[in-house]
Amino acid sequence: MTRRTLIGGASALAAAGFTAVPAYAGGTGHGRSVRLSVMGTTDLHGNVFNWDYFKNAEYDDSAHNDIGLAKISTLVTAVRDRIAADRHAPRPLLLDAGDTIQGTPLAYYFAKIEPITGGHIHPMAAAMNRIGYDAAALGNHEFNYGIELLRKFQRQLRFPLLGANAQDWTTGLPAFPPYVLKRVHVPGEKPITVGILGLTNPGIAIWDKANVENKLKFGGIVELAKVWVPRVRKAGADIVIASVHSGMDLSSSYGDALPYPENTSVLLAETVPGIDAVLVGHAHLEIPERLVTNKTSGEQVVLSEPLKWGMRLSLIDLDLQKVRGRWKVVSRHSQVLNANTVGADPRVVELLQKDHEKVVSYVNSKIGTCTEAMSAATAPWEDTAALDFVNFIQADAVSKALVGTPQESLPVLAIAAPFNRAAAIPAGDVSIRDVAGLYIFDNTLLAVTMTGAQVKAYLEFSAAYYKQVTGAGPFPSDQVTNAPTSTAPGGTPDYNYDVVGGRTKPLTYKIDIAKAVGARITDLSYDGVAVAADQQFVVAVNNYRQSGGGNFPHVSTAPVVYNRQVEIRQLMIDYVTATGSVDPNTFHTVDWSLTSNGTPITVTS
Repeated sequence: MTRRTLIGGASALAAAGFTAVPAYAGGTGHGRSVRLSVMGTTDLHGNVFNWDYFKNAEYDDSAHNDIGLAKISTLVTAVRDRIAADRHAPRPLLLDAGDTIQGTPLAYYFAKIEPITGGHIHPMAAAMNRIGYDAAALGNHEFNYGIELLRKFQRQLRFPLLGANAQDWTTGLPAFPPYVLKRVHVPGEKPITVGILGLTNPGIAIWDKANVENKLKFGGIVELAKVWVPRVRKAGADIVIASVHSGMDLSSSYGDALPYPENTSVLLAETVPGIDAVLVGHAHLEIPERLVTNKTSGEQVVLSEPLKWGMRLSLIDLDLQKVRGRWKVVSRHSQVLNANTVGADPRVVELLQKDHEKVVSYVNSKIGTCTEAMSAATAPWEDTAALDFVNFIQADAVSKALVGTPQESLPVLAIAAPFNRAAAIPAGDVSIRDVAGLYIFDNTLLAVTMTGAQVKAYLEFSAAYYKQVTGAGPFPSDQVTNAPTSTAPGGTPDYNYDVVGGRTKPLTYKIDIAKAVGARITDLSYDGVAVAADQQFVVAVNNYRQSGGGNFPHVSTAPVVYNRQVEIRQLMIDYVTATGSVDPNTFHTVDWSLTSNGTPITVTS
């Protein structure tokens, strides 16, 4: 059933990388110290089992990570058992930092195919309730399926879903509980009152504009924390833990499209006094421990981010002593535990096995055939039929919808990104999972009108994805792609690189990566004729990009001519189902290439 020897019980913590840290021994005159442990997950993205639904196999990656709440449950139990063995220690808390109900076919199935609004409990709610979470923060992907489904999920939870900066559009009042107070029993001592403050990402206003506009607004994380942390303290909190769906280091994928930064957890810790620890989410990074000194109070704050998908469990240890009758943090430490050394909790497996099997059956159902294999492996550096297929589906849906409108006569282009290099549609039988693997996000389709000059500017912005190199190569792909930028200092992700193609007639262009960013697009033509600056196009685009995701130019302000809230992935599935047999040669709607000073270059994977 698995690749590794998996263990549980008392040996699980050591195998998972647990390091015992001595309890605080300083501060004479304040009595004994008490250690409060806080466990945390984030960016679970619909993962319960260690299973890759797109590959129909146990999950694996180059680092041999394991995923899912079933394995997290084993680690949580091991931590609880270890702490319970010390009858003087308070029970640990368990938190999550958001992005829970989107990201896998399991999550999609119970949002769209058999939605939980019909009465079925969401698998993530069932698993988290079984494990015994104390609180969770909202993530931006919680809003992907609309507020009605999110509210149903919220009602299914046996713990609060927090979001202090998710506000009613009209009143500005919190639309979700801002915080919760947890009173933790300490044998022979006064209980510890723990304030847990939840904060989510302001980018929701851009990324899920269609679902939240005129309903919810999202204030800045730092700005709202300055309001709520004093209130949490005034309500009686001895310590305050922030669960924040925002990355560590200051940056924003949406540039200055919003007045509030996307990633701001360190800034929060530095500038808002009264926070003792921060569980960080959103960035999908593994950061066991970061210590930051608050600039106002001089107190240290500990931050931890446990990667994604249930690969890691953060363990934050706060040593407390009573100072003038109130508990105060006197020492702090954090680490992460690796889920790939433990077995799945059989109780979670049993609880959700039927849901899992139902989704496996659904995604493996045959919907058609394909005459030739289509792979996305090289899509970030060369034209591929796989991305042409995505663009064709988008452009075709928009073209059909525009019949009888003033835009019917305009040429239609489409925009797609290489979301998943591992995706491939095989020759022969095609299943739902084959198609879904090519488009892993739950984006909906829109279309806007843009000029030729705007299309060129859009492509120039996209071409910043490439590092500046000279020579014909061959170059390994990592020497060419994923260039760092001011908004993506760790490297531009594949999902922020777009290829633009036509529908019935091809769009052609070259990207000269020997040239500086902003001057790379050459030979831009449509149907063999150079694109004029004032030429009008209809451009099919996903809702994430059109709402400002990635901060691409013009697309978010361009006139919208199509928006039927149809998911692109479902359009692809419907097309294969309707046509029965797919021929990749019919999708060749773009012809682009990489050059260096005009000479074609070779890139290897």
